[in-house]
Amino acid sequence: MTTRTTAPSEGVPGGNPLDDRFDLLDGEVHLSGIQALVRLPMDQRRLDERRGLDVGIFISGYEGSPLAGLDLQLSRQAERLGAHRVVFRPGVNEELAANAVQGSQLASASPDRIGDGVTGIWYGKAPGLDRATDAIRHSNLAGTHRRGGVLALVGDDSIAKSSTVPSSSEPAIAELGMPCLSPADPQDILDLGLHGIAMSRASGLWVAMKLATNVVDGSGTVSLSSARVMPVAPDNTFGGEPFVHEPTGNLLQPTLGKLEATQVRQRMELARRYAAANDVNRIIGDPAATLGIVCAGATYLDVRQALSDMGITSASISGSGVRVLKLGMVHPLEPGIVARFSEGLSEIVVVEEKKAFIELALKDLLYARPGVPQVHGKRDEAGEELFRADGDLPADYIAARLAPRIRRHGGAASVTAWLDRQRSARRVPTLLPILPRPPAFCSGCPHNSSTKVPAGSLVGAGIGCHAMVAFMPEDRVGPSIGHSQMGGEGAAWAGMAPFVTQDHLFQNLGDGTFHHSGSLAIRAAIAGGSHITYKLLYNDAVAMTGGQQAVGKMTVPEIVAELLAEGVARVVITSDQPKHSRRAFGRRLPAKVTVRHRDDMIPVQEELARTPGVTVLIHEQECATELRRKRKRGLVEAPTRRILINERVCEGCGDCGDKSGCLSVRPTETEFGRKTAIHQASCNLDFSCLKGDCPSFVEVVPRKGTKKATREQVPATTLPTPRMLVTPDDFSMRIMGVGGTGVVTVAQVLAAAASHAGLKVKGLDQLGLAQKGGAVVSDVRLSTSEIVGTNKIGPGACDLYLGCDILVAATESNLAVMGADRTYAVVSTSVTPTGQMVTDTKTSFPRPDDLITRIEWAGSRPENVFVDAHAATGAAALDEDQYDNVFLLGVAVQAGVLPLSPEDIEWALDVNGVQVERNIKAFRLGRQHAVSQDPADASTTARAKDHRTEKVASTVQVPGDTALGILVRRRVDELIAYQNVAWAQRYAHEVENIRKSEASALDDSTAITETYARHLYKVMAYKDEYEVARLHISPALERQVHDEFGEGARYSILLHPPILRAMGLKNKIRLRSWWGKPVLRSLYAMRALRGTRFDIFGYDAVRREERRLIDDYARSMATAVAALSVTTRDLVLELAGLPDVVRGYEDIKLRTVKEYQERRTAILDHLAG
Repeated sequence: MTTRTTAPSEGVPGGNPLDDRFDLLDGEVHLSGIQALVRLPMDQRRLDERRGLDVGIFISGYEGSPLAGLDLQLSRQAERLGAHRVVFRPGVNEELAANAVQGSQLASASPDRIGDGVTGIWYGKAPGLDRATDAIRHSNLAGTHRRGGVLALVGDDSIAKSSTVPSSSEPAIAELGMPCLSPADPQDILDLGLHGIAMSRASGLWVAMKLATNVVDGSGTVSLSSARVMPVAPDNTFGGEPFVHEPTGNLLQPTLGKLEATQVRQRMELARRYAAANDVNRIIGDPAATLGIVCAGATYLDVRQALSDMGITSASISGSGVRVLKLGMVHPLEPGIVARFSEGLSEIVVVEEKKAFIELALKDLLYARPGVPQVHGKRDEAGEELFRADGDLPADYIAARLAPRIRRHGGAASVTAWLDRQRSARRVPTLLPILPRPPAFCSGCPHNSSTKVPAGSLVGAGIGCHAMVAFMPEDRVGPSIGHSQMGGEGAAWAGMAPFVTQDHLFQNLGDGTFHHSGSLAIRAAIAGGSHITYKLLYNDAVAMTGGQQAVGKMTVPEIVAELLAEGVARVVITSDQPKHSRRAFGRRLPAKVTVRHRDDMIPVQEELARTPGVTVLIHEQECATELRRKRKRGLVEAPTRRILINERVCEGCGDCGDKSGCLSVRPTETEFGRKTAIHQASCNLDFSCLKGDCPSFVEVVPRKGTKKATREQVPATTLPTPRMLVTPDDFSMRIMGVGGTGVVTVAQVLAAAASHAGLKVKGLDQLGLAQKGGAVVSDVRLSTSEIVGTNKIGPGACDLYLGCDILVAATESNLAVMGADRTYAVVSTSVTPTGQMVTDTKTSFPRPDDLITRIEWAGSRPENVFVDAHAATGAAALDEDQYDNVFLLGVAVQAGVLPLSPEDIEWALDVNGVQVERNIKAFRLGRQHAVSQDPADASTTARAKDHRTEKVASTVQVPGDTALGILVRRRVDELIAYQNVAWAQRYAHEVENIRKSEASALDDSTAITETYARHLYKVMAYKDEYEVARLHISPALERQVHDEFGEGARYSILLHPPILRAMGLKNKIRLRSWWGKPVLRSLYAMRALRGTRFDIFGYDAVRREERRLIDDYARSMATAVAALSVTTRDLVLELAGLPDVVRGYEDIKLRTVKEYQERRTAILDHLAG
């Protein structure tokens, strides 16, 4: 039984059990890599206190993936850290943070120090290390104190998931003279972190800890004990004299020469001695082996996974013929462990990512010694590539390269069996690509406005959310010259401009980057006489790395004053609320600096582009995600109004999506074609969608205190105990979804539930830029015993495939983890549009049935579940996407394919502390669905029959219960309401004529007729003023408002009539329902004037074109079906569906009609030819 001991001074009676992550002293907890880094300084303080030392801790650095969330978590634990005398001061940038950390060692050496010393911790991603090398080189030469020490945390993003360059920092660390530790998981972070600080104290050197993405973004069960790490001081005598380094700030000769000498002699040697004395490096495996494998960090776990996949497990490795050296310290190599490891080996294989580093150091140690083994790594004995130097090295890749060598050395028989299985394995064909889900700006993001540029502009990208313009069409955000490193934004233009015809560049720049180093780039542009406009977004957050405040943040007026003082020719501010901004800035802004509305973004840029020299556009608008968080916490008042789209009025033209770029403006398929709806749960109330040229917008003001009707909580006692089909021993699951919808939270809940159940857990959150609406993948592994291998699921190794988004679940890279006879799939079929779908009406979501087929091909089991999770949770008024994911958890548990009890998962949802009741409700709804397959109310309202409709619809000679019959009847009913019976009769006659022609030519096929019936209705029911009035007074709109916002909600119709637009009115007028309805009823009553000489609206060019289109379409189809045959079927079918491209109102519709006409002519010419 594990003893669980919490520090008396830290435990909070009745507190959250998750606090054990930081407070538990003995026992087991589940920690992410970031949480382990937050716990590390507290464990160091505990260790010092047990030794009678009072050593403070100072932390500084700069955020960046994979350490993007470290500063946020440190800030959130400020009170807990403060109790341990830990001081956290985030840096303006990495190099200045390194200077600050050097100060901690100078304080340790100061006679007036408080306590016994100070430990320094620096953090930054690999590019930050590059930036800080000069500062670190100075600081490391100066050295560390014996009761202080410095640990440098270096985040390595080897495949550049969230970086502009892939990285491998060991060579840079070594060149700076720092020992380098390489943890494999959160357990190693704690253990090696404590050793790193002790090593730094013993050696007088900064000690670096390389933190790979899969380590920091991973999680695992961690064993805690006060006796687990007990640093042993190495022998510090040299020539019979003890050596103790004293840090100094004096870096001039002759002191400098002495520092250099001790750094490369005594101090580096003490690091080696420390590693030897404390078993920082470990040998695992067969003492009689002839083949050795050397690896470190996350790659060690990949190697162990590869061996396990080949049958060489923890239980069998000691007799496998294989020996493994796990390097905790990759630089400098400790000669003693290398000598012991090499004894008896004839070959050593070094497995490491990127360029050879360990391999070269190992060869250097072994060179010219008698009887040493051959060493292979990047190349084999024939000089051919063995392990690639680019990308990463997943376990299956490693296994394929190790297996032949293990067999050659007479290793385990299981390896030969594995090779035989690989040769006979089913070859997976390459699947056709499907619609990707790249990251996109959040709903209401200021970048949706600020990244637009005038036509013909050239743009520079850089570091920040604005870098995602790379995924967007150039006609929206301009062609880019490419990305720069952080702080280099726009500098390349100085060397490019003299040699190109383009004379001006727009350079995007975030306020976080500006404070970090970007202000120097602006200064350089001024000094170089560049003609450039910096577009500086002031969104009050470093949004890409978690929404932190920029360190040293200046206000907009302060930035303006600095820019003008530097020599910027002109500064203009744009804002989503210019009146508010002017009041807030007051007299602090110079008179020549104007504040304009964001709607003027394009003309402002055109003005600045014409201004010689360096100009700056500051767009002031708060980060939408941070603003949403503040509203939820009650820190900022939320607008009282909401926006709704009347789907019947909507034409699905995408103009609102194009103008807003907002992911909450979602395309949706309806009975009457593609429309647009606002996803209320994700809407950040930016209202930029209202710029869409469309009369479908409805402003709603919900009544205070009212809520949507909800279903009662499902009692847990009414649900049967799940019958488990799987066991928790070596269980792996993959969770896939969309960034920002709670996928990672689901993984964390599962990890907490599994830990509560006494299981071992490993996890990996594969994010990249996915938090911005792209694909997110989380892997979770469970076991009743220690999990030795990697935290990433390999090919065919998944037991539960939980698809929170069917598009992500159907991608080839994810399907690869499914095993045909192993994997159970639980997948939501709900449609979540991509960013491309929002702005491009020609992009459509793949048919869910086609995506299901892809998934079932990879793993088809009768227990697989495909369910529209959003429909199920929406029926219970659980409208936010994260509830869909929790619903799927309930389905999986009740279906018996997730080996955790409902009680453990509900416990985890409870301690998570976020919307507990609603999350448990969603979870139980999922369980209920697995039992009944119908948790939602599926009742529908039948339409009353109208004898006029039945009579007209009977003109089309098909049974009324067929797809065509139902389709025609509904549209006849609508056309009678649209105009009159005669108008509907014309429709029915036209459809019947096409039906007879198709039946005659294609043996009773109705595909062309059905398509024609849909689109003839579309062109005949064109949305003029009378029809818009009808659709806005429809009871369906009233129901839609009340369904989405509750009873008592008041609403207004937002209209922008062409006549008022022509008079210069820029904004929509508000037609309140209480007086607007009578006006609209009167307008609808005048529909008999439609198309007559008394129709004042009918003289408009758009209306004339709409009337012409009816006859044109009918004539074109009559011509086409006359040539209908099996060979021309596809062309005629395309023509029948061609009016689908005709969308929108006013100028938008005229543009799409032209597109229709061009394609119609081409089709008819082809049929005639």
